[in-house]
Amino acid sequence: MSDVLTSVDGRVARIRLNRPKALNALTTLMCEAMLAALDTWRTDAAIEVILLDHAEGRGFCAGGDIRMLAESGAGDGTEARRFFHTEYRLNHRLFTYAKPTVAFMDGITMGGGVGLACPCDHRVATENTKFAMPETGIGLFPDVGGGWFLSRLPGRIGQYLALTGHRLDGAECLALGLATHYLPSATLEDAKARIAADPATLATTLADLGSTQPEARILAHRADIDRLFASDVLEDIYAALEADGGEWALKQLATLKTKSPQTMKVSLRLLHEGATMSTFEDEMRQEYAVGAHVVQRHDFLEGVRAVIVDKDNAPRWDPATPEGVSPHVLDQIFAPLPAAEEWTPG
Repeated sequence: MSDVLTSVDGRVARIRLNRPKALNALTTLMCEAMLAALDTWRTDAAIEVILLDHAEGRGFCAGGDIRMLAESGAGDGTEARRFFHTEYRLNHRLFTYAKPTVAFMDGITMGGGVGLACPCDHRVATENTKFAMPETGIGLFPDVGGGWFLSRLPGRIGQYLALTGHRLDGAECLALGLATHYLPSATLEDAKARIAADPATLATTLADLGSTQPEARILAHRADIDRLFASDVLEDIYAALEADGGEWALKQLATLKTKSPQTMKVSLRLLHEGATMSTFEDEMRQEYAVGAHVVQRHDFLEGVRAVIVDKDNAPRWDPATPEGVSPHVLDQIFAPLPAAEEWTPG
């Protein structure tokens, strides 16, 4: 059975992720299959809407094939770069797709899953949605367009999510605009059937089946997030959390101290620059250069060892503190690739 199932139901085309044992984590071949399907349907006048979901299991998509990325990064990095290049083309294709796209974020939606969902026109969250960009915990950064999407969230919530890897529920995704609709998971099959029966009812179907969502808990901390995560300098954020001294602030500080100082600084710079990017293509070109560099650095290999391979959850970051990550190191990570190696949208 294929890891990606594609089908056509009347005037609706469907992409279903089908790698449940890996929570539908993406491989290069899966990204290639989705790109091929999208390119075929792009010029097919009979197809009006694209639906993106998962076939079974509790994850829409938990991210990318991290173990492969680390194994490649420990070598020459070729396979890792091929994966990023293909995945980012898929992200960009969805972002610029001319036909309406609908992503059903029912279950775990993290990393690469965020990169599939966020570019879609309609993004459906449910009571099962667990949305996060947890990359700094493994020495990576919120890629797949994270620099674009997170930097455009209200206030400093994007910076907070990028640094801490905090998990949002479906109601929080809707409140922040990461989701466009909130539906009970029990209504999803009905929604898909109605859309397939008449694609013109897409917007009204999602609106009609939408339910009153629970309170978005993150909004209770909105003022604290905007105040304490106000700076683009990681040391300033540490100082603000420490000076606040409250229970919530100290909990966030403790969380940050488990993450890679290097990739937290990368994340802050990525969002700062992402906010000024004029096109999503520019964003993906930058993220590809950053990813090509980070995947071969110590912190990513060490983070994967600690969290995924040995599972001791005790990564030894180098540098170990924010102060140890120099502007020169960041400049190296953000250095553009030679023209022949740059990412292109295809």
